[in-house]
Amino acid sequence: MSKGVKVKVKVQPTVVLEAEVARKIRQHSRSSMKAEVCGVLLGTAAEDRTVVEACIPGINAAQGGAHVTFTQDTWEHIYKIKDQQFPDMKIVGWYHSHPGFGVFLSEHDLFIQENFFSSPQQIAWVYDPHTDEEGCFGWIGGKIEKLPGIRFGYSQSVDASGTTMQNEEAEHGDLEPVIRLKPEPRDKEPEWVKWTGRVLIAISLSALGFSAGLYFWELSPWARSVLRPLAQDLQRDMEVQQLCQPELQSCQSRLLRNPFDPLTPSGPAAAAPSPQPSPRPEQKEPAKAGKTDNGKH
Repeated sequence: MSKGVKVKVKVQPTVVLEAEVARKIRQHSRSSMKAEVCGVLLGTAAEDRTVVEACIPGINAAQGGAHVTFTQDTWEHIYKIKDQQFPDMKIVGWYHSHPGFGVFLSEHDLFIQENFFSSPQQIAWVYDPHTDEEGCFGWIGGKIEKLPGIRFGYSQSVDASGTTMQNEEAEHGDLEPVIRLKPEPRDKEPEWVKWTGRVLIAISLSALGFSAGLYFWELSPWARSVLRPLAQDLQRDMEVQQLCQPELQSCQSRLLRNPFDPLTPSGPAAAAPSPQPSPRPEQKEPAKAGKTDNGKH
């Protein structure tokens, strides 16, 4: 394949491509990342202006890694769709993909353009789905040249802000979007709808977690052998704590009344008197040795 197409910057026909058509071309091209696909462009054409408003994919085209051909079945399908859906439009050109090898017209592509799309207003659109590079080719002075300035448009209101056009230029490289049109704003979703959705999601997740935990608890052997004894011990500890709660509350209340009084046991044990120590018998002083009652030796 040869890249025998030169770029001219002379006066050229104006081409306006609807953004929805460009989106459909890219989508069709990305459906085949190894072989070329093709289709035709529909719209209106005047002496110096071509407007592309629709496209029809080329079904049953002869595909190859580096070429594509419109077959008889392809043309029958194209004219059938055109007569049914676009009876008032003309065929203003064609498009095809170059998966992985850039944007240009090969010798085979030039043959198709010269023999099937030879009108001065008919164009050729090329898109590379690997790099998202795209370009448009048309007739200038009887020769097929690349058209560096393309307008992208919508059917809604126009927003020709400089920022928007700069973003479009950064996205499409050498394509120059002169007019960028802004779609109609959508109605804002009510706030209660958002919160209702969030609540329903939270309830669903909670129910799912509870069901999973119940299944794990009832059916898992590990849960029955390990977790259930632990749960039983915890329940016994709670029962003991409940039984001792009155005694703990009584001690706490007495400490709050007088923290310096020693804690004494309450109940029947506290009512019984404490045993008193028995008195020791008096011991008499022993008599001195060598003395009698009369004090004589």
